[in-house]
Amino acid sequence: MSEDQNTKTAMELDTAFLKSRRGILKVAEMGTLVVAFVCFSVASRPTYITATVLEFLITSLLLLLYTLKLNKRLAFFFWPLIDFFNSVFAVVYFTVLSLLALTTYTVTGTLVGGIVAFMTVGLLCVDGYTLFKNITFNKPRSDNQNKDME
Repeated sequence: MSEDQNTKTAMELDTAFLKSRRGILKVAEMGTLVVAFVCFSVASRPTYITATVLEFLITSLLLLLYTLKLNKRLAFFFWPLIDFFNSVFAVVYFTVLSLLALTTYTVTGTLVGGIVAFMTVGLLCVDGYTLFKNITFNKPRSDNQNKDME
């Protein structure tokens, strides 16, 4: 095999994405989800635990997708739009979950988990807004927008 074929099959790691605003937001979302998971686990709230674990898995898969540049290999999906819809649905779901946790808490872990889940809602709102601002529909993309989407 030639050297060119080997470089195309090698997995690239996009460390620039991890240092970008969206990468930092994704890592911060994962951090708050882990803290909320621990709080809900201490309080023994299985519904809340399931929701935080599921969103953590989705966020970590999206982070892995962007970090390994798999979004360019799997081009049959428009990944920023999928990521945007994930952010919107997670904002709605975690807002309801946080309100339920805050209003029905009996253990301090549920209260703290609800507060941290609200912090996750804020991060998801910023992430969704950033994605929405960068998504173009039938408009030519500028070089600056292409860099933000990667």
